[in-house]
Amino acid sequence: MRAGVVIFPGTNCETETYYVLKDIVGFDTYYVWHEETSLNKFSLVVLPGGFSYGDYLRPGAMAKVSPVVESIMDYVEKEKGFVIGICNGFQILTEAGLLLGGLIRNKNLKFICKDVTLKVVNNELPFTHKFEKDEVIVIPIAHMDGRFVAHKDELEYLIKKNLIFLKYEGENPNGSLLNIAGITNEKRNVFGMMPHPERNSEKLLGTGDGLKFFLSIKEYLENG
Repeated sequence: MRAGVVIFPGTNCETETYYVLKDIVGFDTYYVWHEETSLNKFSLVVLPGGFSYGDYLRPGAMAKVSPVVESIMDYVEKEKGFVIGICNGFQILTEAGLLLGGLIRNKNLKFICKDVTLKVVNNELPFTHKFEKDEVIVIPIAHMDGRFVAHKDELEYLIKKNLIFLKYEGENPNGSLLNIAGITNEKRNVFGMMPHPERNSEKLLGTGDGLKFFLSIKEYLENG
């Protein structure tokens, strides 16, 4: 089972993402350069965190017009597998229109890097099914532009379709609407989240809570 970790100029979380997918979870994992034009050999494509193209214009705005994102749009449309966007990857997916809403400057206008408490509010997804409903977990964040925003009709759509899977619990560190930290699309084959599960996938690094996201998607793919 193959996983691809996409690298743009400015990506900086590809190594730990690759390590978790390959050495802990067991995917046959490859790096994918941003000029790649076909992703059909992968069951899973991950857009890791970083500052693609230096966040020039705004986070994800340049990356969305890269060849690999055009390939991702085709991959998603044809339901070839699953796509996960983490932090900057989430920003790219919203810029590309693969997920609703957008990520803007944190409410306090500062870069925030710390562990946060979250609640898994939807555990019926390929990406979350190994969690308990409303399970409270701890995952680190590291971003300047992580405040989730959306138009009123988009928020209503996310709620109606049960597309919100992760919320900040207690403190809302960046001012996201409805405390939203992670969402999916209607087909449930694209997932985006601002926290970094790859940075807490081993107990050596904290609670190890992030590992369940990757184990969920692996088990779902194995069982069809």
